[in-house]
Amino acid sequence: MGPKTTKVYETLRERLASGQYVPGDKFPSERSLTEELGIGRTALRQVLARLVSEGALEVRGRSSYRVPGAVSVSTPEGVEPWQVHGERDLYDNQWVKLQLWDVEPPGVERFEHHVVKLQHVAITAVVDDQERVLMMWRYRFVPGRFGWELPGGIVDEGESPADAALREVVEETGWRPSALEHVVTYQPMVGMVDSPHEIFVSHGAEKVGEPTDLEEAGHIEWVPLSDIPGLMAQGELLGSGTLVALLHILASRTRPGSTAAH
Repeated sequence: MGPKTTKVYETLRERLASGQYVPGDKFPSERSLTEELGIGRTALRQVLARLVSEGALEVRGRSSYRVPGAVSVSTPEGVEPWQVHGERDLYDNQWVKLQLWDVEPPGVERFEHHVVKLQHVAITAVVDDQERVLMMWRYRFVPGRFGWELPGGIVDEGESPADAALREVVEETGWRPSALEHVVTYQPMVGMVDSPHEIFVSHGAEKVGEPTDLEEAGHIEWVPLSDIPGLMAQGELLGSGTLVALLHILASRTRPGSTAAH
């Protein structure tokens, strides 16, 4: 960011931190902010994208923003964590590590629990201005089924999740996303498997070539968001990352105040 853009970022960040906008408030429009702060639309979008990536704002529609909503439930107190007394490896390679952990839940005798460590993963839902999402039709040999998936893959060592998300979309589809919005980090099988999944959303993309990862690509298509509930009902959305990202998008479109709500 240049000096002007940095100043605008700091101004908006200070307004958000000071409580000028309460949780759930709609943020001023891009047009009003460009006029008030004397900044161009492209530079402003860089600032807003940074605030979104930091969790200070949420995207609501293509160019509408909202202060993250308040949470009414409080964090429970007095609940004790499990104690981990040790761990040992049973199997380890670049793809998967199997361990046994010596654990002690509160009020329960110690026992050994299997733990599987997998890779860090980034997945992206790219939505265009026709309310379509960029997806791939792929065969997964483990369940022995075809299904629709969002582009994504492993975060390489030393690579940020956002860079990995962008790289995977380009490699697998030939489309380069616009600014990425980080939605959530979650664990798909939290009871036994450690594999952080990072979910991103991008509104818009540019065609930059053909897929270079032919093994991953399969068939590529812009799928209407209106088809997602039907595909889900038919069992054609297999991956948890795909489901989490698409359910987030559908929820955002129908949330009160969303510019995409019907």
